[in-house]
Amino acid sequence: MNQTLLVELQTEELPPKALVKLGAAFANGIANGLKARGFLEDDSVVTAHSTPRRLAVSITRVRATSPDKTIREKVLPVSVALDKDGNPSAPLAKKLAALGFPDLQIADLERAQDGKAESFFYTHTAPGSALASGLQPVLEESVAKLPIPKVMSYQRPDGTTVQFVRPVHSLLALHGADVVPLSLLGLDAGRVTLGHRFLSHGLPFDIENADVYREVLETRGKVIASSEARKEAIRTQLLAKAGADQVLMPEALLDEVAALVEWPVVYECRFEDVFLSVPQECLILTMQTNQKYFALTDANGRLRSRFLIVSNLETDDPSAIVGGNERVVRPRLSDAKFFFEQDKKKTLASRLPQLANVVYHNKLGTQLERTGRVTWLAGAIAKHLGYDVQLAERGAQLAKTDLLTDMVGEFPELQGIMGTYYARNDGEPEEVALAASEHYQPRFSGDALPSTNTGLVVALADKLETLVGIWSIGLQPTGEKDPFALRRHALGVMRMLVEKRLPLGLAELIGDAVTVFDHVPGFKDPSQEVIAFMLDRLRGLLRDRGFSPNEVEAVLAQNPVRIDDVVQRLEAVQAFAALPESASLAAANKRITNILKKNEESLAQASRVDPALLRDEAEKTLYAALARVEPEVDAAFARGDFSGTLKTLAKLRDAVDAFFNDVMVMAEDVALRNNRLALLQRLHAAMNRVADISKLAA
Repeated sequence: MNQTLLVELQTEELPPKALVKLGAAFANGIANGLKARGFLEDDSVVTAHSTPRRLAVSITRVRATSPDKTIREKVLPVSVALDKDGNPSAPLAKKLAALGFPDLQIADLERAQDGKAESFFYTHTAPGSALASGLQPVLEESVAKLPIPKVMSYQRPDGTTVQFVRPVHSLLALHGADVVPLSLLGLDAGRVTLGHRFLSHGLPFDIENADVYREVLETRGKVIASSEARKEAIRTQLLAKAGADQVLMPEALLDEVAALVEWPVVYECRFEDVFLSVPQECLILTMQTNQKYFALTDANGRLRSRFLIVSNLETDDPSAIVGGNERVVRPRLSDAKFFFEQDKKKTLASRLPQLANVVYHNKLGTQLERTGRVTWLAGAIAKHLGYDVQLAERGAQLAKTDLLTDMVGEFPELQGIMGTYYARNDGEPEEVALAASEHYQPRFSGDALPSTNTGLVVALADKLETLVGIWSIGLQPTGEKDPFALRRHALGVMRMLVEKRLPLGLAELIGDAVTVFDHVPGFKDPSQEVIAFMLDRLRGLLRDRGFSPNEVEAVLAQNPVRIDDVVQRLEAVQAFAALPESASLAAANKRITNILKKNEESLAQASRVDPALLRDEAEKTLYAALARVEPEVDAAFARGDFSGTLKTLAKLRDAVDAFFNDVMVMAEDVALRNNRLALLQRLHAAMNRVADISKLAA
């Protein structure tokens, strides 16, 4: 009979950051194990339940007995099963007994080819097994494979020692209304569970049927079984309590709080307005990180002195809960205020020499040495771009000094942010102050780029110095490992060059970055590897923006000196690919490329096209057509009209097609052949000004 299966482990409080993963692994392990043993239907629905004090799974349409199974077993090779006279041998009788079929005769066996020899086989039907016998090993295997952060050993009342992530108090296993006789961790399965530690008075109660588990747990036990449902209940209550204010609710914080409560209730608390003089990022971070509170801001993004908490208790008089949380948060905010006031007593510039005491990497020196390299590089980039070199160098000098402040020592996540506040307090120019935080941008995929020129060049310098320095000591990314976030740094550089349309050569930038390591002992120039690595990141970035691999390769295959216009080139390639002439020209260009590659020695002898050596009408027509469009192509390319450049080249299709139909390029006459190769080389150069369109050929 198909019924819902319910399995629950009722525990002490589970680690909140691992709860959702543990719940999913528990549910999937049991579901997959039962499916492999034939207990599930194709439309069985698996639902994971995880609360701070339980891991559970319910699965619909689970069979009480697995289906019978037809098994074809190999018995023995014929040469072993029969003696020299063709009679059953002693090994055969022994094998049949071992298989559980001692009464079988030769006539009952199938004789069939088995590779190069023949063997005897026996086909029989194995009866299905009861759910309990199938579920017991599945449960044990699932529990053994749970991604437990740290295993705890504890003693059962009978004195035996067992291991699990937290002590387990009960095992519930129901198939419909029937208890499934299982045992685990010294516990026998039943139908009893526990609800909320306080709201259900801590009394055990029965689950009469697996189908009513969630409803009974919620109404009688005051526990919302689904972690996702608790999370959404928290979100809804937060928004309702926030009113006109904005509530800051990062998904990670919502997940963690949902894993801390079984019956979430949101209450409003307040702190003294005097704390609002502290940078709000500090207050928000301490509330979120240390207390798991939800901060509120007004419509302009300014922090409010009211905040929201999620409690595990529902009461008509929450004053004790509110007052307790307000008392708890006050020392945290006082610490933040103290750190801020103390830090302001020393300027960032005065902290600069102390960076000599901070090791960046034992092969690359201290943070002060690294700051010197980044400062020189930022100044060089600013000079290339025509930006204020003094601001760039000052921004780079101070960018890392907030690492030495008390606030960043307490909250490393605030590095850069606090540098901006302290630089403003010191009277530094606004661009220098912003560079302290902007030089970390973009911090993640989709993050904003620096908004100021100074922030931009310091960000470039910081990332390029990291890429070249870390790569040079052999710590480049391998597989999924990238401890120095070089992929993120490379992608950040590429985004800045492309999105800000910076007229900087990639090789030149890397060359400048290499220069700053001249005095580092044992430095090995990794320029070529770093450039290739960065171009790979660019390929991924462009594909993510909707350009096809062929289109991307058409542009990047030419190893462009600058990449600030790659998007415009790609858009032009897309427009060209839509033209009716594109397929023919792409195929022709591919053919030309192959011809030129095979005749590099002849091309070295060929100079310019000699019109006097043009014999066939088709090559004369192509030469004339090319001469007509070249000025248009040059003009369009010079003004950055890449689409116009390629559209102009489309006019050559008929002449190119006729040339390949009527002209023998590899003529026996060497002068004639070299002249035709020179014509193709000139055509090739014109056709590939924007991109290598041969990459578009199918």
